[in-house]
Amino acid sequence: MSFVRLWPGRAILSAALLAVAGPALAQDRNLTIGIGGSPTSLDPHFYNASPNISQTMHLFDRLTEQDATARIQPALAESWRAVSPTTWEFKLRAGVKWHDGRDFTADDVAFTIGRAPNVPNSPGGFGGFVRAITRVEVVDPLTIRFHTAAAHPLLPTELASIQIISRHVGEGAATEDYNAGRAAIGTGPYRLVSYRPGDRTEFARNDAYWKGAEPWARVSYRFVANDAARTAGILAGDLDVIDQVPSTDIARLRRDNRISISEIQGLRLIYLMTDFSRTDTAPVLVSDHEGRPLERNPMLDPRVRRALSIAIDREALADRVMEGTAKPTGQWLPPGSYSYNPAVEAPRPDPDGARRLLAEAGFPQGFRLTLTTPNDRYPNDARTAQAVAQMWSRVGVRTAIDALPWTTYAARNARQEFNARLAGWGSVTGEASYMLVNIFGTYNRERRTGASNNSRYSNPALDALTARAAGTLDDAEREKLLQEAVAMVDRETAMIPLFQLVNFWATRRGITYEPRMDERTVAMGARPAN
Repeated sequence: MSFVRLWPGRAILSAALLAVAGPALAQDRNLTIGIGGSPTSLDPHFYNASPNISQTMHLFDRLTEQDATARIQPALAESWRAVSPTTWEFKLRAGVKWHDGRDFTADDVAFTIGRAPNVPNSPGGFGGFVRAITRVEVVDPLTIRFHTAAAHPLLPTELASIQIISRHVGEGAATEDYNAGRAAIGTGPYRLVSYRPGDRTEFARNDAYWKGAEPWARVSYRFVANDAARTAGILAGDLDVIDQVPSTDIARLRRDNRISISEIQGLRLIYLMTDFSRTDTAPVLVSDHEGRPLERNPMLDPRVRRALSIAIDREALADRVMEGTAKPTGQWLPPGSYSYNPAVEAPRPDPDGARRLLAEAGFPQGFRLTLTTPNDRYPNDARTAQAVAQMWSRVGVRTAIDALPWTTYAARNARQEFNARLAGWGSVTGEASYMLVNIFGTYNRERRTGASNNSRYSNPALDALTARAAGTLDDAEREKLLQEAVAMVDRETAMIPLFQLVNFWATRRGITYEPRMDERTVAMGARPAN
């Protein structure tokens, strides 16, 4: 058996050094960040989407956290260990205060675990991260145990995605209370000053932060959807840091000695997903070439899905649309990652083969559909969808594009309103089970699987394989099972992978930014250069 262990002494020493270093860094400097993705809430458990998480990370901490390269580190928990195959014990950090001065305790953690998977109207929640927990035991104010039905070695990694809230503020609080600021009280490095949805969030430094004070007295966290506006903002000095640096501007910004570019291979997959929810009625947005509704949902046929996949030239997307800022793929993790399957390659373009598969599936003339995409969430999202539409149209699937703002797209996606859509998923755990549970797992609120499975794909064999892998303690054996699951997704064409993003940030002179594989843009990653 193999267990993840972290030595508490090392964590305490790190915290002590940070506390000493904090006042020296705490200068009266402000930071303005321009982000390309739009956060939709200050509720840390409302929506498992990167812009939301990046924003609320300023306010709320986690038991464990991931560094810039996705390695697990201690946070509110100083250490953890498996006291039995089905029991994890976490030792919590002493002296941590909520923004209102109350003590952080294990009871707050227990309250969080109960709330995180049960937020009303969530378009994609956090139940998958706590699905293994059957009982929470508060041993004492600084010790908590999580009991699981079976061995679950990934629990410390999964808990890095659960932001901890307080019982005394959170009990009875709704998402609206967080958005209004009444419940947005955490233990994090910043306090909330104001929140204007769709515009900006203002933060003030938490000088009593347990890691030590951050260098920025105030942080203005602004949503700037337009690519050209983000570039113009940093060139003009109105923005200090921008993410999602437009691929068209990277070379120019590299040549400007006022600007620095940081980059890292990301964990974000851009992919296409088709609808599996409509089995008895004609699917919306799909018709024959005369506009008549089809009698059956073609997306339920794996031959159709495979045809759509091999109709796509991924190299062309990466080179021409993404301008070298993405890498074609056939799966959701980059090479070298734990559970990456080297046997699953990016499908090669084969338009003739796509036409043959469509004919075999009963659509020799093809059909018409609408591909829905966000237009302000991922780099070149609408441009990518438009290029895919042209490739599909060439094999007989005449494709129209519906490009929507992220907030509209997310709400409609949660209601299964799309027949085909462009999406993105960042595997922040750095291994395959995160997507297997949340995207491909059969939607089941009680079992807390499929929390972001808005296409309602379901494969009992894949569910069983995923569960078997999650309960396997041996790392090598677990990896083999996860690689088998990756191959199963590929055989079924449960999704149509396109490419993995390389993450870019630009900063103005005098500021550095540590690039993150999980693509999160946070003030905590920015530092004065001198």
